[in-house]
Amino acid sequence: MDVTLSRAYRRHMDSFWPDVDRHLVRYSGAGSFTPEIIEKAAGSYVFTADGRRVLDFTSGQMSAILGHSHPEIVATVQRQVATLDHLFSGMLSRPVVDLARRLAESLPDPLDKVLLLTTGAEVNEAAIRMAKLVTGRHEIVSFARSWHGMTQAAANATYSAGRKGYGPAAPGNLAIATPNPYRPDFRTPDGELDWHRQLDFSFDLVDAQSVGSLAACIVEPILSSGGVIDPPPGYLAALRRKCDERGMLLILDEAQTGLCRTGTWYAFERDGVVPDILTLSKTLGAGLPLAAMITSTDIERTAHDRGYLFYTTHVADPLVAAVGNTVLDVLERDKLDVAAADLGAFLRQGLTDLADRHEVIGDIRGRGLLIGLELVLSRETREGADALGAAVTRRCLELGLHMNVVQMPGMGGVFRIAPPLTCTRAELAEGLDILDRAIGEATR
Repeated sequence: MDVTLSRAYRRHMDSFWPDVDRHLVRYSGAGSFTPEIIEKAAGSYVFTADGRRVLDFTSGQMSAILGHSHPEIVATVQRQVATLDHLFSGMLSRPVVDLARRLAESLPDPLDKVLLLTTGAEVNEAAIRMAKLVTGRHEIVSFARSWHGMTQAAANATYSAGRKGYGPAAPGNLAIATPNPYRPDFRTPDGELDWHRQLDFSFDLVDAQSVGSLAACIVEPILSSGGVIDPPPGYLAALRRKCDERGMLLILDEAQTGLCRTGTWYAFERDGVVPDILTLSKTLGAGLPLAAMITSTDIERTAHDRGYLFYTTHVADPLVAAVGNTVLDVLERDKLDVAAADLGAFLRQGLTDLADRHEVIGDIRGRGLLIGLELVLSRETREGADALGAAVTRRCLELGLHMNVVQMPGMGGVFRIAPPLTCTRAELAEGLDILDRAIGEATR
């Protein structure tokens, strides 16, 4: 870089953070941005303006499951944007129909009708809207630590954050207790979570509050923003029965768990449950804005007969649909469900070894390459450690590892670890070494 360019670059860098302060809306509750300027990303790493390489243990926003700038994704975008990128919403293209067919083929019957949109909030909005129309009811049930998005119906079904200060939520949104095995509210005689009794109690309250218009229950198979909470085996099947007893639809939000991340193609496979409506988002676009709502022919037909309307600017866009097809190509060819299970076991063992050395590690949970690590002040009391989580996060970044603490009230000691499915054991080991050092220094 010549002297003139170097001076211009320094002037640009000097203005960056003042421009952030002057011009950017702060869009997270924490109100702060990561104190690094990211210039590029490749594979499992992002690269800062000052030349540092940072291992990305969050896959961007838990989305880049094939890593950053995957060559096949890059080639697809370059080819597709040069031929067919965007259409009038009533027009169709081959990538859209191909992706819909392939998603249906990857799922059990009767999930065979697909609507392609852009974000998780948007497909959850579409799913809730469809459930209300098909059932003729309006009440929606979700977990008390749920996160389904920031648009209207999705935000009304979100309880982990963002509810205060915006006026009344829509009538008919009801919360049920979150089945958190590490922090049980209903206990068996041996102190474990009694989720059967908790679920019965939750629906006793739902029935008491309902005005007789229960439409659907929307849940994540693993609550991600809620603290990477994995409901016990059998829970989803019991929840399915509660819904069936009341004539409710079951909507599963697999924004972060779908498409191989948990070691299976879909997280609901573990419990042998098939939802009435499935939503996919983050992982489907591998970092690009692509999402899908998938339901049965019967539900889609009823919705259509009743005039179902969900019309957006970017519904069924060919550019991102082509990317979705490439994502499926790579997942299938490279058997990334198997890879996620194998790498997840390696990661979990590494975190277990860290727990042997660091008393502040209270719990390790999750499946595949979606792991939660909870820091506590005491293993006996399980008191949360928000300040420690923030300190470890800062030190990890200084040492070259981006770790994401759950940005919800009271959960600042819970790390959400979700590296790309294309990562290597060496990269996981590098991250574990940095985390080991950061925890040791923060607790010294």
